[in-house]
Amino acid sequence: MATEAKKLQPIIIKRVKKPAHVAHGGAWKIAYADFVTAMMAFFLLMWLLGSTSEGDKKGLSDYFQSPLKVAMQGGSGAGASQSVINGGGNDLTQTAGQSKRGDGADPKARRLSGDQDKVARARKDALQMAQLSAKISALISQDPKLAAFSEQIKLTMTPDGLQIQIVDDQKRPMFDSGSASVKPYMHDILQQIGLALADIDNRVSLDGHTDQTPYGSGSRGYSNWELSADRANATRRELVAAGMPDDKVARVMGLASSVLLDTDNPRSPSNRRISITIMTREAEERLLGVRPPDVALEPEPPAPASAPATTNP
Repeated sequence: MATEAKKLQPIIIKRVKKPAHVAHGGAWKIAYADFVTAMMAFFLLMWLLGSTSEGDKKGLSDYFQSPLKVAMQGGSGAGASQSVINGGGNDLTQTAGQSKRGDGADPKARRLSGDQDKVARARKDALQMAQLSAKISALISQDPKLAAFSEQIKLTMTPDGLQIQIVDDQKRPMFDSGSASVKPYMHDILQQIGLALADIDNRVSLDGHTDQTPYGSGSRGYSNWELSADRANATRRELVAAGMPDDKVARVMGLASSVLLDTDNPRSPSNRRISITIMTREAEERLLGVRPPDVALEPEPPAPASAPATTNP
């Protein structure tokens, strides 16, 4: 009986069911991204505050306290120091800033302004030289008398300005042999060049050159130095007579054979020439020692002694 009762006893199995996790999505990722972004913005703000000068901070503070007043009147904090942010004041193009109305620019600003003036003058000179070169070339090509001597007239742009070289030819010399007397066709050439230079604002430099053939009476003290200077001065007289103002002549100099055009043949006729240089403003300042009033430059060392030359009195 006991065995049958044991067989009839039910077997109870307990099963524990764990509750399923509630779906929460990716909201935590958004919160974490916002936190990282806020921290990055905070450290960026700290870095900007640490690298910004006191003048910039004061300018920003003044602007947000009274923006209309600072924008219209400027002020000590309206960009008084150099900054990547444009300075305050009436002139919104200023990047260095303005402190008060009527204040003068700082030395750095004056130097920058002087450099800009030099660039503007250089561009203006380059344009004038190009126009003058085209004008003289047209005069030579249109005049039958000058067209025959076009190969003896050389126009060259140099760092000092437009250089007009009238080169001698074995069959057509510009001057009488050993003399400063101008040939008739040389007179016609200088007449046209003088007319072209009548209305220019730039100064002119005149240089006379000879070849290395010794002057016949050099033993009496008159040499190629005096001959080249006399020819340069004769050229000056012809240009002035043609209409070029005499006060535009900055220098008349004889260089003899010190600057040869044909170095391989020192006695070549091409070395006997007259150089007329219409100088740029920079070359004129360098020659005459004139400096712009708003640019402070250190004094230049004295120039080394040059070869003897005879200049226009």
